[in-house]
Amino acid sequence: MGDHHAELAGLLTDWLPRQRWFAGRGRGAGRVQIRRDVTVLEPLRLLIVDVDYERGPADHYQVPLVVRADAPFGHEGFLLGECAGGLVYDGLQDPDGAAALLRFLARATHRDDLVAELRGPAAAGATPLENLPSHPVGAEQSNTSIIYGDAYILKVFRRLWAGVNPDLEVTRALADTGSQHVAAPVAWYSGQIEGRETTFGFLQEYLRSGTEGWRLALASVRDLYAEGDLHPDEVGGDFAAESERLGAATAEVHADLARALPTRSPTGQDLRALVAYLHGRFDAALDATPTLRPFEAAVRGTYDELTDAAPEDVHPRPFQRLHGDLHLGQVLRVDSGWVLFDFEGEPARPVADRVGLESVLRDVAGMLRSYDYAARSMLLERGDEPALKHRAQEWADRNREAFCRGYGHAAGRDPREDAAMLRAFELDKAVYEVLYETRHRPAWAVIPLAALERLTATAPLTT
Repeated sequence: MGDHHAELAGLLTDWLPRQRWFAGRGRGAGRVQIRRDVTVLEPLRLLIVDVDYERGPADHYQVPLVVRADAPFGHEGFLLGECAGGLVYDGLQDPDGAAALLRFLARATHRDDLVAELRGPAAAGATPLENLPSHPVGAEQSNTSIIYGDAYILKVFRRLWAGVNPDLEVTRALADTGSQHVAAPVAWYSGQIEGRETTFGFLQEYLRSGTEGWRLALASVRDLYAEGDLHPDEVGGDFAAESERLGAATAEVHADLARALPTRSPTGQDLRALVAYLHGRFDAALDATPTLRPFEAAVRGTYDELTDAAPEDVHPRPFQRLHGDLHLGQVLRVDSGWVLFDFEGEPARPVADRVGLESVLRDVAGMLRSYDYAARSMLLERGDEPALKHRAQEWADRNREAFCRGYGHAAGRDPREDAAMLRAFELDKAVYEVLYETRHRPAWAVIPLAALERLTATAPLTT
């Protein structure tokens, strides 16, 4: 296998850096090593690949492959190259590879240390897991998803972190509480990374009737901008009622997580650690994006406010597990209401941070920032028309307030009552957004920069 693996490593050295989910950009040349090569079921092989860098620790990647003697029509887009065994294709894009992975899950078996487990509707005899057509979803940030027959969706984690992935852990915990705001997990598979059982992928019910919250919000904004001279509550596509229901659904998910997983009351030490963490995030962003410099004093001052009062005054709620990266693109409107998905957490944060106990206000702040993005991203498309800027702010404020109101009714405490903490998390999210947009979509950086101007110049939201 030595020569064969050397050929594959050569192909991967060229292919991996071109994938959206590759995390090694800017860390120097990466050295690819194939640590494991498991034949899951013919024709699918699963490679565990380590990439060592000049700077920082190695990354672990899961690379399913199919090696074929033929070149089927339409496979050109996911060809890695050719080796002595034949043509090498991305096994998740290859229909035969995707079918083999589903069969592996359906049989709840193992190959070497690769183990599949089955539970939920499929185990109880709902839509069988075999012989379902597969349809890969478009490129995603850190994983690849495959829809099987409009019944199930499989998320395959490309970059592997040792341990149970928080998306599976949290989704499974919510399903066990009977939550109506999550798609039930059906099966998953795992293996060993750094001596620990590690989640490689998991299968959920596919909510085919669902519409992403981001799309619904954009449709509402589009209706508003088409009218121009009307207020958001005067337009047929007003989104505020849905935002209020979404706030209530989010609060119910938080309550279910607090019942299913550990919680603790925050201490002064917890708040000091949080403030140090927020300052550290700002330091890293400031080094990369000098445009943050004018906001430094106000941002740091807001963070420091959290250590100037008793924990019960700035955060009377327990710290707990949460979504971790909540925004309108992570929620679906289905016939029965709102469903939250993708509990993996913020991709830029280490998994050890994502699974810690935190304030639910981090999730709330993420959603509040998402409303701002929905209004202002479409404003960019309109050439930043001055006449619509006021309408954009009205729409964002109306929906932010509705979300908080719905959350407060369901939780018994409105997030705006914890104004100092909520404002700190909004600022942290906006700082993260400036860093992200500067690197990936420079034209969009004006959205979080405008938010920083508002948040550092005005008082926090009040009830």
